[in-house]
Amino acid sequence: MFKSIFKAIATIAIALTFVLETTLTPVFAQELIPHPDKPFTGNIGLTFKDSTADKPELKLPANYGIENAPNILLVLIDDVGYGQFGTFGGAVSTPTLDKIAKNGLRYTQFHTTALCSPTRAALLTGRNHHSVGTGVIQEVATGFPGYSGIIPKSAAPFSKILQDYGYATAWFGKNHNVPDWETSMAGPFEHWPNAQGFDYFYGFVGGDTDQYTPSLVENTTRLEAPKTNADGSPYHLTTDLADHAINYIRQVHAISPDKPFFAYLATGATHAPHQVPEKWSDQFKGQFDIGWDKYREETFERQKKLGVIPQDAQLTPRPKELPAWDSLTPKEQKVYARMAEIFAGFTAQTDYEVGRVVQAIDDLGILDNTIVFYIAGDNGSSAEGGLEGLLNENTFFNALPEDLETKLAAVDDLGGPKYFNHFPAAWAWAMDTPFQWTKQVASHFGGTRNAMAVSWPARIKDKGATRYQFSHIIDIAPTILEAIGIQPPVEVNGIGQKPIEGTSLVYTFDDANAKTRHNTQYFEMLGNQGIYHDGWMASALNSIPWDPTPSNKDLLHLDWELYHIDEDFTQAVDLAADMPDKLQEMKDLFYAQAAKYDVLPLDARKTERFRVDLRPSLTEGRTTFSYPDHLRITEGSAPDVKHKNHTITADVIIPDNGTEGVLMTHGGRFGGYGLYIKDGKLVYSYNLADTAHYDVVSTESIPTGKVKLKAVYKTDADEPFAGGNVTLYANNRKIGSGRVEKTLPNRLSIDETFDVGFDTGTPVTEAYETPFDFTGNLDQVTINLDS
Repeated sequence: MFKSIFKAIATIAIALTFVLETTLTPVFAQELIPHPDKPFTGNIGLTFKDSTADKPELKLPANYGIENAPNILLVLIDDVGYGQFGTFGGAVSTPTLDKIAKNGLRYTQFHTTALCSPTRAALLTGRNHHSVGTGVIQEVATGFPGYSGIIPKSAAPFSKILQDYGYATAWFGKNHNVPDWETSMAGPFEHWPNAQGFDYFYGFVGGDTDQYTPSLVENTTRLEAPKTNADGSPYHLTTDLADHAINYIRQVHAISPDKPFFAYLATGATHAPHQVPEKWSDQFKGQFDIGWDKYREETFERQKKLGVIPQDAQLTPRPKELPAWDSLTPKEQKVYARMAEIFAGFTAQTDYEVGRVVQAIDDLGILDNTIVFYIAGDNGSSAEGGLEGLLNENTFFNALPEDLETKLAAVDDLGGPKYFNHFPAAWAWAMDTPFQWTKQVASHFGGTRNAMAVSWPARIKDKGATRYQFSHIIDIAPTILEAIGIQPPVEVNGIGQKPIEGTSLVYTFDDANAKTRHNTQYFEMLGNQGIYHDGWMASALNSIPWDPTPSNKDLLHLDWELYHIDEDFTQAVDLAADMPDKLQEMKDLFYAQAAKYDVLPLDARKTERFRVDLRPSLTEGRTTFSYPDHLRITEGSAPDVKHKNHTITADVIIPDNGTEGVLMTHGGRFGGYGLYIKDGKLVYSYNLADTAHYDVVSTESIPTGKVKLKAVYKTDADEPFAGGNVTLYANNRKIGSGRVEKTLPNRLSIDETFDVGFDTGTPVTEAYETPFDFTGNLDQVTINLDS
């Protein structure tokens, strides 16, 4: 009897469970990621003959109630000014952006955060950059919530949502959202693309990289850059990224035509280094001899004709800190014009490569139902090249001067693999026409307003039109979710989610005159402050990008400016003196927003934030580091030997016929140091950002057999730029000595790694060619930080 009762209860329980599960599953599907497992709906008998199987469904949007889900191509170009691409009035023809704009909509009041990592974190999460721990770039993160360098689990990127709804997801290009101390093979990998909702990643992890010898990563594996592109042409990263994106899209479509894709193409272009084949830069010879002042005037007129600025807009004047073009010497004009030609070629090539991806989608016959977001810039054009431009961007980060004569001698090779070049700040200002200032300056639109076009032929019917609603990078994620028909989840992996802080732009697709729904937006970067609200903008400039020193201004009492954006598109007329009450209202709103979104504490430090002790470190507290042969480590995880006493020891076996190759290097052609064997001699080389080179060579050949090789470095002082003495040993016998007169204070390399037994990027010295594998037997390399 009891067995019958229990059996009846069990049957009722199973039935109730089935009813509850089938009733609640659709609700959970909207609110929880990952989706709960679907209940078994078949029938289980005693054998398979009297049972009914329930075949699992494919993971496709259609099986979550989303019919005809669109594909998504999200393109984000790096360091682009509003007046750079031809589609928005720039001098460089950009037919791909033209195509997207003509097939969809141009957005003329779209904004970013003024810096790369913050914009990218805000883009993927739909939250403000401080809200997701990315108030600045990862390399200068600090221990405050808004500046941690870590995107919290409570702000899952929309890619993770799309992935769980059955999208194929892939990221090609720049990832600058992995914490600096998590970029090595030791991980953890929870903040890498594959853990953030991307099935596949191919690109680089960091702020920028050499276009000819990039620091490539596939998923979490570091690769050596190939020598040629897929078509056999000399290798270039932007082409390679386009090739990989095209191949991925084609393969997914061939295997599963019903599976939509989300492809995120984030080029390293047009960020420094400005490197592009001559066939692109030579197209612009002579076109920038007019100089930056005339360029702005001509671009301003083109922008009016295109309708991307109002007819009554005013062209803002050149800042007093920037020189007039006519004040330059002929030598300066020659160098700076060539730098602009290279940048223009870089821009044109980038748009061309994006066009190949768009054409590949069109060739598959699926462009009509593909949403393309083409965002021309994660911030304004970059003034980090300083007032005089750079042959090597690493000199900027290490406060090293470059003289004009050296630049003049290099002018014919600029844009090639020998240089990590960057144009002068005034060209960045010109590319940001018609606005004030540049990248890093979040207080003004030169740093934050970027061109964007969106196409989706199956949905957007007002093709070729222009939109003037105020919008921001945090609006992209909610736009995508609403366009597909997905509610933002309240939980992801069991963790409650912060509300989406952006505003979907779907409301603008059909109504050109729709009232702006993104009514309030704060801006802050490196102490520069701004607040937009209902057509007004208050702006406070703290520092300028090309000056690495802190401004020492009182961040709570800056000189604020006030602009009526609804009537003053370019921030040309400062109303602060005429409307003090309105200005105070805006300032109060800024601090309210700053408190709400983790902007506080305000922090204007620059180079000081590069201190490794401000962030977690795999090397903290360690004085001895031993590494096996063929190891690669990013700078954030490598021993920090800058202006410190240290000893490099290599345990090797030298065959009777001798050997050669790299024992260890850190960095490359644009800054770093290394220890290697060449022509039977032990050599220590130090590269001072390619402004000076110091080589210490042993005076005798290295013995054969089992040998312990050493380079002992004694610094003159534990302070930036300090030189030092280097002594070389073989089996504890001195075999050479020499001097390093000056060293790098802040960063050895922008993108290259610490390598053992080979050199995977560019060479530290031109005395060898990479990879210069060590041909003997290398047991290990040990670095000791000596007292």
